[in-house]
Amino acid sequence: MSSAAEQEAVAGHQATGNGRQAAAAHGTRRAAPPPAVPARPGAPTPLGARFRVGPDGVAGTNFALWAGGAEGVELCLFDETGKESRVRLAELTHEIWHGFVPGVLPGQRYGYRVHGRWDPWTGARWNPAKLLLDPYARAVDGDFSLPPEVYGHVRDWPQQHVADTVRDGRDSAPYVPKGVVVHDGGTEDEWTYDRRPKTPWADSVIYELHVKGFTRLHPDIPEELRGTYAGLAHPAAIEHLVKLGVTAVELLPVHQFAHEDHLLRRGLRNYWGYNSIGYFAPHAAYAASGTTGQQVGEFKRMVRALHAAGIEVILDVVYNHTAEAGELGPTLSLKGIDNRGYYRLQDDPRRYADYTGCGNTLHVVQPHVLRLITDSLRYWVTEMGVDGFRFDLAAALARSMHDVDMLSPFLAVIAQDPVLRRVKLIAEPWDVGSGGYQVGAFPPLWTEWNDRYRNAVRDFWRHALPDVREMGYRLSGSSDLYAWGGRRPYASVNFITAHDGFTLRDLVSYSHKHNEANGEGNRDGTDDNRAWNCGAEGETDDEGVRALRRRQLRNLLTTLLLSTGVPMLVAGDELGRTQRGNNNAYCQDNEISWVDWGLLADPGWKALFELASRLIELRHRHPVLRRRAFFSGRAQTADGLRDLAWFTSRGTEMTEQDWYAPAATLGMYLSGRDIPGRDERGDQILDDSFLAVLHAGEQPVSFVLPGPPWAERYEVVVDTSLEEQGEAPGVEHPAGTEITMPARAVLLLRVAG
Repeated sequence: MSSAAEQEAVAGHQATGNGRQAAAAHGTRRAAPPPAVPARPGAPTPLGARFRVGPDGVAGTNFALWAGGAEGVELCLFDETGKESRVRLAELTHEIWHGFVPGVLPGQRYGYRVHGRWDPWTGARWNPAKLLLDPYARAVDGDFSLPPEVYGHVRDWPQQHVADTVRDGRDSAPYVPKGVVVHDGGTEDEWTYDRRPKTPWADSVIYELHVKGFTRLHPDIPEELRGTYAGLAHPAAIEHLVKLGVTAVELLPVHQFAHEDHLLRRGLRNYWGYNSIGYFAPHAAYAASGTTGQQVGEFKRMVRALHAAGIEVILDVVYNHTAEAGELGPTLSLKGIDNRGYYRLQDDPRRYADYTGCGNTLHVVQPHVLRLITDSLRYWVTEMGVDGFRFDLAAALARSMHDVDMLSPFLAVIAQDPVLRRVKLIAEPWDVGSGGYQVGAFPPLWTEWNDRYRNAVRDFWRHALPDVREMGYRLSGSSDLYAWGGRRPYASVNFITAHDGFTLRDLVSYSHKHNEANGEGNRDGTDDNRAWNCGAEGETDDEGVRALRRRQLRNLLTTLLLSTGVPMLVAGDELGRTQRGNNNAYCQDNEISWVDWGLLADPGWKALFELASRLIELRHRHPVLRRRAFFSGRAQTADGLRDLAWFTSRGTEMTEQDWYAPAATLGMYLSGRDIPGRDERGDQILDDSFLAVLHAGEQPVSFVLPGPPWAERYEVVVDTSLEEQGEAPGVEHPAGTEITMPARAVLLLRVAG
């Protein structure tokens, strides 16, 4: 250690021989008093920084910060040169420190210094030397770096058993970004001409994308807009979404986030963004127009452009933890405002309860934490125009004291909130803590990522399922998981790939992960990929292997888009995007993760896109493929026709013995005669009936098409054994015909009579 602060810390420790006393001694250093800036009492609500003009005509900004156990709060204002002026917030109402500062206008950069005890043994980690980001900041200017100065404790303290207990007195302001005062009024907040699509859940097709990665390499988007909100709003980007036919984009995190220290030390950055630090601020690095408030307007314009194209905007949100990590992490915001008030601590309050695998867990049971989250959610709906949320590690939010509780305060508040209960809510229904796996357990308001669907479909197409029972449930809406409490089939968000894991192309090109570029010795990322490389690991010139991989991609896409539930695609999977075998590309902000638009120039990948688009169009056109209620399996007519029936390759209905027998072939009959619900005119919904035949075996097999009452004849709609689908439609087969199912293929047939 060489700095004066570090030398003083060592001297204090040597003088006392006690880590707790050393911490207190080091924490006595205080910065020089700030210049005086006048402030009025202001108001304790709303929280955050709100510009306004008072009744006396004086313009300024009201600042309000919840800091329950603090002894004092200073507002820090920064000019363009970085010079700091401080304002003492003297008013305290219901644990909220507040004040109105005349003359503070939109664009003003600011932060807080919060005074209080330094006693990590009791969970108290106040340190006024650290500039703190306002949790309610609407915009953030600047990037996070992580030198020792941004840590509340002396980071390189020599004795590890008290490494986080010695307070660091160095100023962090030069190294951290600042909040920005944003004007809430004006044209940017006008939603008069915005028309939210409001697509029903059953009709939804979700497309998970990364704001930067989706547009960074797009040749038809101007260079200066690529990788930004404005780039996603560009007609060239929206044109692709419209051609594909998706109804919603699910954006990987766009809340302001920070990069982890271990990544920065390896020359990498957090790409995915699951490391939030500002729940009201659009991530500044995705803005083309500026970062002193302009990012807010740019985000809104992006939402309007997507809405105009009929596409909803869903945000992937990370309210389970923050970028401040555990006791050895930096002090950026909540940790320095009230550590004990915001985070779950262990019985030893020096340590954090970690249900997220990221070092900390927000204490959602606390009213002010719950308020922070719900205020943020309402803000994004009402003022930023978004249509729903996917909650990362949602089980962590549903924990009451320790256990996951479906009657928890978080879920109860969401259920009764007049704004939030009306938007799309998607749970990632697990966390990393004990009892955290909760697939199928969330209440009826919620939909869930269904990883059992993912696992079953992957295993079926690599011919690794012991029987077809699991596939039957997954194809028909997962009634075993969701048919309770009034839930519907669309409670299941069906996916085969997501941002986390292999891309669809890599799923059929690699049997093992290849994460060497992450710098962790290929130890990171899951080993449970359920992948099959089709005979060669990675890229190959073997045309037979390449053709098989393309067929497997067609099989996977077709299965996903014919299944009951809400399908989710990942950006680029419809183009054959590869991450070169990396199944944990969270730190790859480069061509490994970005969508390669050049793939559309390859006839094979263009054909894959056209198949995906055609399947989605079929789904939109036929309500039998997107049912709003579970199948009953009961006869609908006197001739015994049922809404759902399963067939063996012999053309006979499956028996209980057939479900338990090893099999690679499954026939699924969907009747369109009597679909639950009514159309917009109130008439009974009628549709075509379909037979889907899935065959995962490596050899062709004979399949007898079921005869009356199921059908008189069948017309081929999709045949995944064909590279070009233009050859398939229109081919007819009489009922009772024994057809040859090609190896590893899906055949979708429409009942033609």
